[in-house]
Amino acid sequence: MEPPEQETPEDGHSGWDRRRSIWAAVAGVLVLGVVLLLVVGLVNRDVGTSIQDALDEGDRPPAPGLTLPVLLAGDGIGPRGAEVSLEELRGRTVVLNFWASWCEPCEREAPVLDRVARRSRSADDLIVLGVNVQDLRQNALGFAQEYGIRYPSLRDGGDDAYRDYQLTGLPETFVIDPEGRIALRKIGEVTQPEEITTAVDQL
Repeated sequence: MEPPEQETPEDGHSGWDRRRSIWAAVAGVLVLGVVLLLVVGLVNRDVGTSIQDALDEGDRPPAPGLTLPVLLAGDGIGPRGAEVSLEELRGRTVVLNFWASWCEPCEREAPVLDRVARRSRSADDLIVLGVNVQDLRQNALGFAQEYGIRYPSLRDGGDDAYRDYQLTGLPETFVIDPEGRIALRKIGEVTQPEEITTAVDQL
Protein backbone atom coordinates (compact mmCIF):
# COMPACT_ATOMS: atom_id res chain seq x y z
CA MET A 1 0.00 0.00 0.00
CA GLU A 2 1.43 3.26 -1.09
CA PRO A 3 1.57 6.14 1.39
CA PRO A 4 -0.76 9.12 0.64
CA GLU A 5 0.71 11.80 -1.51
CA GLN A 6 2.24 14.57 0.49
CA GLU A 7 1.60 18.20 -0.42
CA THR A 8 4.83 19.56 -1.72
CA PRO A 9 6.00 22.98 -0.54
CA GLU A 10 5.29 24.22 -4.05
CA ASP A 11 1.65 23.01 -3.86
CA GLY A 12 1.06 24.66 -0.46
CA HIS A 13 2.52 27.89 -1.70
CA SER A 14 0.26 27.76 -4.78
CA GLY A 15 -2.87 27.24 -2.62
CA TRP A 16 -1.96 30.18 -0.41
CA ASP A 17 -1.43 32.34 -3.46
CA ARG A 18 -4.88 31.42 -4.74
CA ARG A 19 -6.53 32.28 -1.41
CA ARG A 20 -4.62 35.51 -1.21
CA SER A 21 -5.70 36.42 -4.75
CA ILE A 22 -9.35 35.74 -3.91
CA TRP A 23 -9.21 37.88 -0.79
CA ALA A 24 -7.46 40.65 -2.70
CA ALA A 25 -10.18 40.56 -5.37
CA VAL A 26 -12.92 40.74 -2.73
CA ALA A 27 -11.19 43.64 -0.98
CA GLY A 28 -10.76 45.38 -4.32
CA VAL A 29 -14.47 45.08 -5.09
CA LEU A 30 -15.37 46.47 -1.65
CA VAL A 31 -12.99 49.41 -2.03
CA LEU A 32 -14.34 50.12 -5.53
CA GLY A 33 -17.91 50.07 -4.16
CA VAL A 34 -17.02 52.60 -1.45
CA VAL A 35 -15.28 54.85 -3.98
CA LEU A 36 -18.30 54.71 -6.31
CA LEU A 37 -20.63 55.65 -3.45
CA LEU A 38 -18.43 58.62 -2.61
CA VAL A 39 -18.32 59.76 -6.23
CA VAL A 40 -22.10 59.47 -6.61
CA GLY A 41 -22.55 61.40 -3.38
CA LEU A 42 -20.30 64.21 -4.58
CA VAL A 43 -21.94 64.39 -7.99
CA ASN A 44 -25.43 64.49 -6.50
CA ARG A 45 -24.59 66.74 -3.60
CA ASP A 46 -26.42 69.73 -5.07
CA VAL A 47 -29.17 67.67 -6.69
CA GLY A 48 -30.12 66.14 -3.38
CA THR A 49 -30.42 69.48 -1.62
CA SER A 50 -34.02 70.00 -0.63
CA ILE A 51 -35.75 73.13 -1.87
CA GLN A 52 -37.41 73.44 1.51
CA ASP A 53 -34.11 73.03 3.38
CA ALA A 54 -32.59 75.87 1.36
CA LEU A 55 -35.58 78.13 2.03
CA ASP A 56 -35.47 77.28 5.74
CA GLU A 57 -31.84 78.41 5.79
CA GLY A 58 -32.80 81.75 4.26
CA ASP A 59 -31.49 80.94 0.79
CA ARG A 60 -33.26 81.33 -2.51
CA PRO A 61 -32.57 78.12 -4.44
CA PRO A 62 -32.75 78.26 -8.24
CA ALA A 63 -36.15 77.27 -9.58
CA PRO A 64 -35.92 74.03 -11.57
CA GLY A 65 -36.34 74.72 -15.26
CA LEU A 66 -39.47 73.58 -17.02
CA THR A 67 -40.72 73.64 -20.57
CA LEU A 68 -44.34 72.54 -20.95
CA PRO A 69 -47.24 72.92 -23.38
CA VAL A 70 -49.90 75.55 -22.74
CA LEU A 71 -53.19 74.15 -21.43
CA LEU A 72 -54.91 77.50 -20.81
CA ALA A 73 -53.71 80.56 -22.71
CA GLY A 74 -53.76 84.08 -21.31
CA ASP A 75 -51.68 87.05 -20.16
CA GLY A 76 -49.32 86.71 -23.11
CA ILE A 77 -48.89 82.95 -22.63
CA GLY A 78 -50.13 80.87 -25.56
CA PRO A 79 -51.61 79.80 -27.84
CA ARG A 80 -52.83 76.48 -26.44
CA GLY A 81 -50.39 73.69 -27.24
CA ALA A 82 -47.39 76.01 -27.65
CA GLU A 83 -44.45 75.21 -25.41
CA VAL A 84 -43.46 77.75 -22.79
CA SER A 85 -40.25 77.78 -20.81
CA LEU A 86 -39.86 79.27 -17.36
CA GLU A 87 -36.66 80.89 -18.63
CA GLU A 88 -38.72 82.97 -21.04
CA LEU A 89 -40.29 84.67 -18.03
CA ARG A 90 -37.00 85.84 -16.49
CA GLY A 91 -37.26 89.44 -15.39
CA ARG A 92 -40.77 88.90 -14.06
CA THR A 93 -41.96 87.57 -10.72
CA VAL A 94 -43.78 84.27 -11.33
CA VAL A 95 -46.42 82.83 -9.04
CA LEU A 96 -46.24 79.15 -10.01
CA ASN A 97 -49.22 77.11 -8.80
CA PHE A 98 -49.48 73.31 -9.13
CA TRP A 99 -53.06 72.02 -9.33
CA ALA A 100 -55.34 69.21 -10.54
CA SER A 101 -59.06 68.89 -11.22
CA TRP A 102 -59.51 66.18 -8.56
CA CYS A 103 -57.95 68.34 -5.83
CA GLU A 104 -60.62 69.83 -3.54
CA PRO A 105 -58.34 72.50 -1.99
CA CYS A 106 -57.50 73.56 -5.56
CA GLU A 107 -61.21 74.33 -6.07
CA ARG A 108 -61.22 76.64 -3.06
CA GLU A 109 -57.99 78.45 -3.88
CA ALA A 110 -58.73 78.99 -7.60
CA PRO A 111 -60.70 82.24 -7.02
CA VAL A 112 -58.04 83.44 -4.57
CA LEU A 113 -55.32 82.97 -7.16
CA ASP A 114 -57.52 84.64 -9.75
CA ARG A 115 -57.58 87.73 -7.52
CA VAL A 116 -53.78 87.67 -7.47
CA ALA A 117 -53.80 87.21 -11.25
CA ARG A 118 -56.07 90.24 -11.70
CA ARG A 119 -53.51 92.28 -9.82
CA SER A 120 -50.76 90.89 -12.07
CA ARG A 121 -52.55 92.18 -15.17
CA SER A 122 -51.87 95.71 -14.00
CA ALA A 123 -48.20 94.91 -13.33
CA ASP A 124 -46.00 93.86 -16.23
CA ASP A 125 -43.44 92.40 -13.86
CA LEU A 126 -45.78 89.79 -12.30
CA ILE A 127 -47.52 86.72 -13.72
CA VAL A 128 -49.59 83.92 -12.20
CA LEU A 129 -48.94 80.64 -13.97
CA GLY A 130 -50.64 77.34 -13.19
CA VAL A 131 -49.19 73.89 -13.81
CA ASN A 132 -51.72 71.10 -14.17
CA VAL A 133 -50.34 67.74 -12.96
CA GLN A 134 -51.50 64.14 -12.57
CA ASP A 135 -54.70 64.90 -14.45
CA LEU A 136 -56.66 64.21 -17.62
CA ARG A 137 -56.68 67.07 -20.11
CA GLN A 138 -60.46 67.18 -20.50
CA ASN A 139 -60.98 67.12 -16.72
CA ALA A 140 -58.52 69.97 -16.33
CA LEU A 141 -60.25 72.06 -19.01
CA GLY A 142 -63.63 71.39 -17.40
CA PHE A 143 -62.27 72.42 -14.00
CA ALA A 144 -60.89 75.66 -15.42
CA GLN A 145 -64.24 76.51 -16.96
CA GLU A 146 -66.23 75.60 -13.85
CA TYR A 147 -64.07 77.59 -11.43
CA GLY A 148 -63.36 80.50 -13.73
CA ILE A 149 -59.59 80.14 -14.02
CA ARG A 150 -58.50 82.98 -16.27
CA TYR A 151 -54.77 82.93 -15.65
CA PRO A 152 -52.64 80.76 -17.97
CA SER A 153 -51.73 77.17 -17.13
CA LEU A 154 -49.26 74.67 -18.50
CA ARG A 155 -49.72 70.92 -18.54
CA ASP A 156 -47.23 68.49 -16.99
CA GLY A 157 -48.27 65.20 -18.56
CA GLY A 158 -45.21 63.29 -17.41
CA ASP A 159 -44.83 64.44 -13.78
CA ASP A 160 -41.34 65.82 -14.46
CA ALA A 161 -42.12 69.21 -12.96
CA TYR A 162 -43.91 67.52 -10.04
CA ARG A 163 -40.71 65.63 -9.19
CA ASP A 164 -38.32 68.50 -9.93
CA TYR A 165 -40.18 70.82 -7.57
CA GLN A 166 -40.24 68.09 -4.91
CA LEU A 167 -43.98 68.41 -4.37
CA THR A 168 -45.45 66.75 -1.32
CA GLY A 169 -49.03 66.97 -2.59
CA LEU A 170 -51.47 69.41 -4.15
CA PRO A 171 -51.88 72.29 -4.25
CA GLU A 172 -48.47 73.89 -3.89
CA THR A 173 -47.46 77.39 -4.91
CA PHE A 174 -44.04 78.93 -5.49
CA VAL A 175 -43.07 82.58 -5.84
CA ILE A 176 -40.10 82.83 -8.19
CA ASP A 177 -38.15 86.08 -8.28
CA PRO A 178 -37.09 87.85 -11.50
CA GLU A 179 -33.69 86.15 -11.34
CA GLY A 180 -35.32 82.71 -11.43
CA ARG A 181 -34.88 81.87 -7.74
CA ILE A 182 -37.53 80.51 -5.39
CA ALA A 183 -38.45 83.14 -2.83
CA LEU A 184 -41.47 81.42 -1.28
CA ARG A 185 -43.01 77.96 -1.14
CA LYS A 186 -46.59 77.60 0.03
CA ILE A 187 -47.54 73.99 0.76
CA GLY A 188 -51.29 73.50 0.69
CA GLU A 189 -54.18 75.78 -0.09
CA VAL A 190 -53.75 79.52 -0.54
CA THR A 191 -56.64 80.97 1.45
CA GLN A 192 -55.87 84.71 1.17
CA PRO A 193 -54.17 86.70 -1.60
CA GLU A 194 -51.88 88.23 1.02
CA GLU A 195 -50.17 84.87 1.50
CA ILE A 196 -48.72 85.43 -1.96
CA THR A 197 -48.82 89.19 -2.50
CA THR A 198 -46.84 89.94 0.67
CA ALA A 199 -43.91 87.92 -0.67
CA VAL A 200 -44.33 89.52 -4.10
CA ASP A 201 -44.27 93.02 -2.59
CA GLN A 202 -41.08 92.18 -0.70
CA LEU A 203 -39.42 91.35 -3.99
